[in-house]
Amino acid sequence: MIQAIQHKIRTRQYEFSRHALDQSIRREISIAEFEESLLGGGAEIIEDYPTDKYGPSCLILGITHAGRALHVLCSYPSRPLLKVITLYEPDPSKWVDARTRRDS
Repeated sequence: MIQAIQHKIRTRQYEFSRHALDQSIRREISIAEFEESLLGGGAEIIEDYPTDKYGPSCLILGITHAGRALHVLCSYPSRPLLKVITLYEPDPSKWVDARTRRDS
């Protein structure tokens, strides 16, 4: 599935939700950083939500060229346009590392 998501990014077949747009501005995450984090060789799906009430989605960990870890929550690539739901840097108070969620 990561290859299909990367294809959507590469061919600019994606859109940001209003929330994702607001968060990218607030968190100073540029479109270039978003794209490079998902298109880099280390991008991986770290959580999968196939039965989410708003539609199947997944959480992807990607790293920018500068080494900035980003989490991107997006729809499955089966939609005509991949929907970016939100994006953020993993918060150390909620994540052990960029891949592992802390216990609640």
